Amino acid sequence: MKSTLKVHLRRNERLFANGAVLRPDRKVTIEFLNDVTFLLESHVMQEDQAVTSLRQLYFVLQSILIDPNNAAPARAMYERSYVLLHTHFRSEVLLAGLNEADEMVRSERVFEAMKIIRRLFPIEDEIMFGETLLAAG
Repeated sequence: MKSTLKVHLRRNERLFANGAVLRPDRKVTIEFLNDVTFLLESHVMQEDQAVTSLRQLYFVLQSILIDPNNAAPARAMYERSYVLLHTHFRSEVLLAGLNEADEMVRSERVFEAMKIIRRLFPIEDEIMFGETLLAAG
């Protein structure tokens, strides 16, 4: 028997599922009975937040999940960005994380790739902005 997935949403919290945007008018639990690709609003990055290379890569991957009907251009952009980042990053930790994320993308596990990239944000921030900014933030 296939297991189901339950998602709990607060009032007006958006859920992006297979290209559709859902926003309940009250607290609700949604049970997915089959495979679904989705993002909770808390995982969605706004375009103006994509201010670093990894955040831009995250934004591209999120586009694949939010708009699956137009995923081909986003996938092509991901491929170009991945190659550029892999060529320019020197940090072994960032390179290992990029490789791991790329494996997830190639296995059609885009959300897992996004989680990996999100974990790399603090490392990229430290490299770009130094510890002073991190301490102030």
